[in-house]
Amino acid sequence: QVQLVESGGGLVQRGGSLRLSCAASGTGFTIDRMGWFRQAPGKQRELVATTTRDSSINLADSVTGRFTISRDHAKNTVYLEMNNLQPEDTAVYYCNATAAVTGGRLFYAYWGQGTQVTVSS
Repeated sequence: QVQLVESGGGLVQRGGSLRLSCAASGTGFTIDRMGWFRQAPGKQRELVATTTRDSSINLADSVTGRFTISRDHAKNTVYLEMNNLQPEDTAVYYCNATAAVTGGRLFYAYWGQGTQVTVSS
């Protein structure tokens, strides 16, 4: 089982910055993609940013130029640096990882418990 522990959410004013962290733990797994999704009240969960083992990055258009995703492969930790935050960025941010038993071919998705980001105007 892969466990994801998030940290770094909070309340910030418009134009401010926050940094989210997500550490994955579990033995005998190979993690491929790690990243962040978010869900605002009354809306569907949406992709924010993901990065793969080969450092391929997928970034939502709405955050391009403001958010940066990075990953420490040795620590199985992914970070989301969020700058110039806007009220529309307010949401619960969920860490996501796709992982398989080492040597296996079936990858499963794992989710963190979520961390609230609130941007005031």
